[in-house]
Amino acid sequence: MIRSLLLLVLLSTTKSPAAPPLPDFDSYPVYRGPDLGLTWRGPQATLRVWAPTAEALHLKLYAAGTGGAPTADLAMTKAEDGTWLAALPAGTAGFYTVQATIAGRKMAEVADPYAHAVGINGQRGAVLNPTAVSPPGWPDDLRPALKQPTDVVIGEVHVRDLSMHPQSGITRKGKYLGVAQLGTRGPEGVTTGLEHLVELGLTHVHLLPTNDFASLDEAAPASVARYNWGYDPLHYSVPEGSYSTNAANPATRISEFKQLVQNLHGQGLRVVLDVVYNHTANAARSSFEQLVPGYYYRHNPDGSYSNATACGNEVASERPMVRKLIVESVTYWAQEYHADGFRFDLMGVLDIETMRAVRVALDLQDHSILTYGEGWAAGASPLPEARRAVKANMGKLDRIAAFGDELRDGVKGHFARQTEPGFASGQAGLEESVKFGIVAATQHPQVDYAKVNYSKAAWASSPAQAINYVACHDDLVLWDKLKASNKGASEAELIKMDLLSNTIVFTSQGIPFLPVGDEFLRTKGGAHNSFNQPDSVNQLDWARKARYAGVYDFYRKLIALRRAHPAFRLPTAELVQQHLEFLPGTHPGVIAYQLKNHAGGDPWQDITVIFNGNHSADSVALPRGTYTVVLRGKEINQEGFDVLEVMSGVQVPGSSALILIRQ
Repeated sequence: MIRSLLLLVLLSTTKSPAAPPLPDFDSYPVYRGPDLGLTWRGPQATLRVWAPTAEALHLKLYAAGTGGAPTADLAMTKAEDGTWLAALPAGTAGFYTVQATIAGRKMAEVADPYAHAVGINGQRGAVLNPTAVSPPGWPDDLRPALKQPTDVVIGEVHVRDLSMHPQSGITRKGKYLGVAQLGTRGPEGVTTGLEHLVELGLTHVHLLPTNDFASLDEAAPASVARYNWGYDPLHYSVPEGSYSTNAANPATRISEFKQLVQNLHGQGLRVVLDVVYNHTANAARSSFEQLVPGYYYRHNPDGSYSNATACGNEVASERPMVRKLIVESVTYWAQEYHADGFRFDLMGVLDIETMRAVRVALDLQDHSILTYGEGWAAGASPLPEARRAVKANMGKLDRIAAFGDELRDGVKGHFARQTEPGFASGQAGLEESVKFGIVAATQHPQVDYAKVNYSKAAWASSPAQAINYVACHDDLVLWDKLKASNKGASEAELIKMDLLSNTIVFTSQGIPFLPVGDEFLRTKGGAHNSFNQPDSVNQLDWARKARYAGVYDFYRKLIALRRAHPAFRLPTAELVQQHLEFLPGTHPGVIAYQLKNHAGGDPWQDITVIFNGNHSADSVALPRGTYTVVLRGKEINQEGFDVLEVMSGVQVPGSSALILIRQ
């Protein structure tokens, strides 16, 4: 969805010169070696930079990450396929930049695009081997076990949000080490931070961007208020410095980020990195533009930067050297930082071939690494949609998943029309959009695709390709959306709608996704685009976990229900078609279906799931028999808490779900 990063637009809207035509980028040489950037053989470092149009390239060494004159200025040697090479003097430490001369003009000094360590604010690369910087025990760090993608439960969180509240009990507030901290408690002794994520029952923790981004001054004192989501990439393959305890020390951010991953792995949680390869914060001043002008970006016919990202520029992922950079960056995070998954921001801007290459490269390390993204762009692109990784092309993207906005807006109402309700708050006509999500965007004979809100055909080849959700960091959080779209509703009524909304998500086929905090009715005070709002808006208020303990307990049990029963986690579209049957004759605003015949090997023979989005109670016809209630409204008990002798049907209260089993 469109992200209104106004700061980025101001920084990034510089236009390319309109006079000369763009070069024939297809004629540029392609370097296929594995050693771009700074590589190491023992203590000896070598720098290789791709700059095929440069007449000269100079390597400048510095003692500090910012300020001061160069301690050395070395002419790099032109090498094969448009690259330049320099062996750093033995014992070199400190920082470096490269400066190209192109068409007789000296360009700006930059860190190279393959930088893996940088100084403060990313102004200079660091002469540092990241493999030599690790916390104790790092070589023994292992990914937690994962049987299949549909077993995944994703919780999305921002590094800073998790810890900044004064009552979080976390000492390293706003830092990687805050996410890594164990044993923290909040108001009334509630578990907070990392242990909360474990207690909730997640399998994967999705961190908003943790690569080096441009919007925050890493040199600012901690007392200065600063916040950003981080969707303004500066360096693709370096951890962000503002989350480290010492941004000026390039080793600190590397070691502390590894500590975060290691601690989450130790608690059985996998780590998903939110990666932003679709644009850069400031195209004109980027290392891309200073080393190979024009090549890394798409352009309009008049030479200006095209803008499918709504952030001022879009990266030309279809060009071989851009694709190589993206694939090798993702591979590096998985290998060096043991990342377990990647969420691609505006994946629909990137081309299909690049995303396929990413999947292949990750498979060489571990087939269980999760890959998903936003299957749309934020504007028109000169690259045809048929070549881009949008939802309609998911059939060409094996084992890559996309977010299902059909279910999202079907359940809660349109993301941008804030006062518009959804199925869970009584809006009629959205049943097929919700059913589309229930079958994980796959083909099912009982879904009327013509009535689905956005897609008019199935786009997922398997349930593992569909990410189901009703909220994320973008737009209104669920609680605020329900309040905005149900004026006059009581808190009790809103809670019923909230629980119904995510009961739909967590009992649907596919992969469920939850923004952390929704499980205790997180609010941002109505802010719908809080990317640069203060901590007071964005931080998780742990007092709400204590205040809404019943709501939190429901979410925890809901996730446990899903994880205990494979019927909700079927791995193939064929199994969904075979075992999931929607019940006929339901009234508008009601959806009912059965998971039949021990679906997925489930110990329960037949599971009946009913959603009543209407405000008033409604009846649903069921086959005659004895049923055990395991979920009703805000109550869950997998052992059952009521037995119903059904003669012809059941009554379902308004704004609620009912799950019954029949053995």
